[in-house]
Amino acid sequence: MRVLITGNLGYVGSVLVCHLRAALPEAELIGYDSGFFAHCLTGAEMLPERRLDRQHFGDVRDLPMALLTGVDSIVHLAAVSNDPMGNRFEAVTEDINAGASLRLAGMAREAGVRNFVFASSCSIYGFAEGGPRREGDAVNPLTAYARSKVATERALHGMNRGEMTVTCLRFATACGMSDRLRLDLVLNDFAACALAAGEITVLSDGTPWRPLIDVSDMARAIEWAIVRDAANGGRVLSVNVGSDTWNYQVRDLAAAVAAAVPGTRVSINTEAPPDKRSYRVDFSLYRQLAPAHQPECTLSQSVERLEKGLRHMRFADRDFRNSQLIRLKVLDRLITAGQLNPQLRWTAAGTAA
Repeated sequence: MRVLITGNLGYVGSVLVCHLRAALPEAELIGYDSGFFAHCLTGAEMLPERRLDRQHFGDVRDLPMALLTGVDSIVHLAAVSNDPMGNRFEAVTEDINAGASLRLAGMAREAGVRNFVFASSCSIYGFAEGGPRREGDAVNPLTAYARSKVATERALHGMNRGEMTVTCLRFATACGMSDRLRLDLVLNDFAACALAAGEITVLSDGTPWRPLIDVSDMARAIEWAIVRDAANGGRVLSVNVGSDTWNYQVRDLAAAVAAAVPGTRVSINTEAPPDKRSYRVDFSLYRQLAPAHQPECTLSQSVERLEKGLRHMRFADRDFRNSQLIRLKVLDRLITAGQLNPQLRWTAAGTAA
């Protein structure tokens, strides 16, 4: 089996490569990435990419057709990957997250790729009152990032896919330790605050709901999707990926981290206006379709791994929100240095560096 992973040099991709090499030892794994965050290693004892058979560098908007020769499955992670980046680069987010994704899917169909896996997001539900959201419920994307995911899913459902099986994995909010850790994610941020400052400041009133999933369990879901048969869920499928037990209110996440790091204080802004991003999610369809690939990591285990990983890094940066552990800061610094342009393409200076 030959598997192409776009965006493999990121937070999720670094964990996924390690997982697939262990789970599918005979597979040929190929990475394709722009390299924006390749240098953002966090405590890794070896490059995750050492486990790949080949690594290619390039903009996903320009991915060459020749790279798809003989590919059985594509895992499409490459994206402008969160709300702050989407807000800062709104037009580019649409260009990369939707435009490039659909171009790649069309190329994959023409190349005879059997399985196309698109990393979508439960953030498409936005603000959803009432019970947990199911796949057939209305979406309410509140940000450029979420809108790009909705647009791509809809186009994938509507396109001529030929014999290609398409799986849109609507992931819960990512968390957990990675060889390229991000701290612009709610649980990871709280763990960093606890270790660096001994205090977690919750900017909202703590009541918004968030479904979470550890990055290790995201990798398990992708493993399932790259070999999913169309008889199991249909030729094209959008499915919520996570666990019902991982629907938490933000204040509960802060409390869980504080319990794991003794002496941590929690401050909640009870006067804050309501956070519009609040939703619970129903994961019963994923449980039905992928019983052998259900999330295994608990919240306490994810926090424990984060604490262990951060301590291994000797993490103590109170100003981490201005560090390379925040993806938007990395892009801003590359643009300021003249290495990236505002369209998030490498300049001559960036290529030379």
